[in-house]
Amino acid sequence: MADKSLPLFPPNQQPPGGHHMKRVQMLLSTGQIVNTHGVMRWGSNYAALVTIRDEELQATTVYKPQRGERPLWDFPDGTLCYREVVAYEISETLGWHLVPPTVLRDGPHGPGSFQLFIVHNPEINYFSLDDRFISQLQKYAVFDYIVNNADRKGGHLLLDAEDKLWGIDHGLTFHTMPKLRTVIWDFAGQVVPTALLQAVQHLRDELTCGDGELITRISSLLSASEITALIRRINHLLDCKTYPKPGPGPNYPWPPV
Repeated sequence: MADKSLPLFPPNQQPPGGHHMKRVQMLLSTGQIVNTHGVMRWGSNYAALVTIRDEELQATTVYKPQRGERPLWDFPDGTLCYREVVAYEISETLGWHLVPPTVLRDGPHGPGSFQLFIVHNPEINYFSLDDRFISQLQKYAVFDYIVNNADRKGGHLLLDAEDKLWGIDHGLTFHTMPKLRTVIWDFAGQVVPTALLQAVQHLRDELTCGDGELITRISSLLSASEITALIRRINHLLDCKTYPKPGPGPNYPWPPV
């Protein structure tokens, strides 16, 4: 068991600034895996709660091993854990801190994604939220379009003790074909706030600057065609400056929660 005297370091105990997120990311990347708490049964793929610690900190993480992924007809086998990590990288580059710190590393069942577990009330989800959360949901609506999220269920938004929303389960993202399926259509057709577009412009700059750090980090996790499609979606959003509307085909995930 982990030493209980070590302080926990979840995002909901400190402001989610970039320095804080980087510290958690380092813990997840280099800390010692000291305990596996068992399988989380409610997902379609294998996931387990795992404790990681270093000399200063410890945290509970959600571990999704690559070999525990259920084969899908439309996503390449063994890539869902990669997409979880890229979603975090995109969130951080935008400066929005929407996704809990997520890394790729070896674990008890082989390589996979490790994501900081967010302490939350499981009875609260997207359908429980009121107008206080509009500004946060506006960011998620932009983010989900950019990453082409095919599975934004209501239960994939977790509310922490500081009233901050955290998005989880981003394995079904970054497909080359349009696959946006989400419960967040509140802003469809509305103009995207200028501040959000400025963040998206920064993301495009980071993706298109040649040998930039972001491209270096994600080029081994996504295919070249998936990165091209990502940039194409960003360009479209910057050109039209409006939130996407539901199109032909399925636009909502099932089940919605």
